[in-house]
Amino acid sequence: MTTRRTRPAPRPPEGTPPRTELARQARAVLADAVRIAHWAAGTPGPGTAAPLAAHALERAATALELSPAQVRAGWDRARLAGLIELHGGTARPGWRLRAWDRDDSAVLRGWVALFDAWSLVHAAPADIEAGAVAEAVEAVPQVLSLLQLSAGPVTVPALLDLLGQRVAELQEERCEVPLGPGRTAPAPAETAAGAARSADLNALLLDWALEGLAAVGALTLGKGHATLTPLGNWAVWVKLEQICVAAQSPAGNIEQSAADMLLGCARLTPGPARAEYRAWLAARTVGSAVAELLAVARGEDALLRGLAFEALRVVGAPAEPEVRAVLTEPSLRPYALLWLAEYEGNDPDDAQDVLSREESTWLWVDTAAAVADHGETGLLVRHLDSAVQGTVPALLDEVRAVGHPRTVQVLVALAAAHPDPALAKAVRRAAFQVHTGGA
Repeated sequence: MTTRRTRPAPRPPEGTPPRTELARQARAVLADAVRIAHWAAGTPGPGTAAPLAAHALERAATALELSPAQVRAGWDRARLAGLIELHGGTARPGWRLRAWDRDDSAVLRGWVALFDAWSLVHAAPADIEAGAVAEAVEAVPQVLSLLQLSAGPVTVPALLDLLGQRVAELQEERCEVPLGPGRTAPAPAETAAGAARSADLNALLLDWALEGLAAVGALTLGKGHATLTPLGNWAVWVKLEQICVAAQSPAGNIEQSAADMLLGCARLTPGPARAEYRAWLAARTVGSAVAELLAVARGEDALLRGLAFEALRVVGAPAEPEVRAVLTEPSLRPYALLWLAEYEGNDPDDAQDVLSREESTWLWVDTAAAVADHGETGLLVRHLDSAVQGTVPALLDEVRAVGHPRTVQVLVALAAAHPDPALAKAVRRAAFQVHTGGA
């Protein structure tokens, strides 16, 4: 028996379109990104850095009959939505691209990843201080909540008032130098001038935020008002409920492919999951089962990679030669090393010692990608504690250096989920640096 408590899945607000319609809208928003992702996946060496190389930009524009600006925007969206991933100098299709036409959940997850990264999609004005931009990004969830609760158009002045209030709260929370002896309060004229400058700045930041959210399909802009799209309304509701798109429930796993079986077992506790693995393995020859599990592990879905090695633990000794053979594959090496360490009798708590620092960091990012794709936001925040670096700055430095293809998405998701504004700001900055290829 399991003691895990479950609750009925909460229902979205009345009037929310069905998931098939939401997915159709998400596909429309990302149509150019999907075309570019397919082009990039079938073209050798489209770029070695985050921005698309100039020669590849020209080739893509010609092949797809798009303008260079459209190609550049679609390339960024494809990367942020997990449709393509860069491995050295080669772009490979992400797992979402493979599932794009048949899996509505993959489509909606890809769009939510883009929604979380709206501030990267639509760059802030260059003449605005980075700190002010960060405060606006932190205040935007309150703006979105007002739009969602209003269930219709909200005037720009009302949104600006809320943004100003939230920014002022953030500034007050961070003010650590009280007015004391020798410090005089500003004159009324100075206060009025400062308030006017703040109001003007907030207006610019609100315009930028609304344009960025409109650019990813989360809202529409009218004359003096903004309205959430059905996609935006659904996404904000999902964030408020702190749930992820539900995975398929486990049923009939013995007849499923390895990937479907693993997904079906994803929400089971370890004991029942192992029972499912044993039943699935018993219906197959060992060689074919191990080969199928390793093929799934080589895919782009980090959750399935980890679960595949959990299933291989149930196989035991017959899987040892095949697991040892994948030690040369960078994406599988950390998992294989841990599997072999436990197979050879090491305590699971000590098995991490067999990994190098770089391998541990890569595994941390890969696990975070699995949580971001399939878990709850609280799990992603708690995942910080498992990093070997001990401090967030050290972790960010090494995460940037390790070169995992999902680094940007993981950092964006972590920044969106973390309750500490200062830490979220640092993580967002790191995501931006990785996205733009900066140091």
